[in-house]
This record gives sequence, structure tokens and C-alpha cells, in this order.
Amino acid sequence: MNNKFPDPAGLVRAALSARTRAYAPYSGFRVGAALLTGEGKIYTGCNIENSSYGLTCCAERVALFKAVSEGERNFKALAVASDSQEYCSPCGACRQVLAEFGDRLTVYMVNNTGEYLVKTVGELLPARFSLLRDSAGE
Repeated sequence: MNNKFPDPAGLVRAALSARTRAYAPYSGFRVGAALLTGEGKIYTGCNIENSSYGLTCCAERVALFKAVSEGERNFKALAVASDSQEYCSPCGACRQVLAEFGDRLTVYMVNNTGEYLVKTVGELLPARFSLLRDSAGE
């Protein structure tokens, strides 16, 4: 349990639910994400594959892009879940995109049973690239 966000159960459930909407006909690896704003709103996303794999978009970025396109900039926590027994960790590209909005974002990496590990974006990507290092979305 993380003191910054003491009850992640709803966020974890939202990520597990979003996973069911994934479009993953090539890999069969369904991922869902749920992003909590500072105001308590949750945006969800799922991975969306493409036959040109480089055009695939991860669940974490879908959720973040939905939120940002609605004017959100302040994020507290993200849960990311897959069908795997392993904890689902954001890929490097997602870590970099999430870091744009702050190193302190709490990330719940969820397995298929709803158990999770907790890290911050800063812990997941300690030497990230930033042109805005001094403001870094904090």
C-alpha cells in the first residue's frame, strides 16, 4: 500500500476492466490502464495493436492522451494490468511519456489476479530525458 494514494482498489479494478476492451489480434496480450487525476477523475485506456507493429499504442499512453486531450495535466496514480500472472510494467516509451507529467506519479503494476507492485515513474525511469528538467511537470 502506498501512502500517496491509500486505496488503489478502484483504480486497479478500472485497469482490469479496461483490459477487456483491448484490440490485440496479433499478440493476444491485452493491457488496460487507469489514470487518476489530481481531482479524482479516472481515465482508462487499452492497448490498440496494428499490423504495422510500430503503430501500436499502449494502454498507458491511450489513457494519458485521453486525459491530456480533455485538458488534464495533474496526475496522481496509474494502474496498468494485463492477462499475465506477472506484474505488468510500463514499457520504456510509456515511462518516458508519463515522466513528462512528473516523476512522482505512482504506478501500480497489476497482474491478472489484481495483485500489484508499486513504484513511482521516477523509480521506473531514473535518468529520463527532459527539456523541461527544472519544471518536469511537478
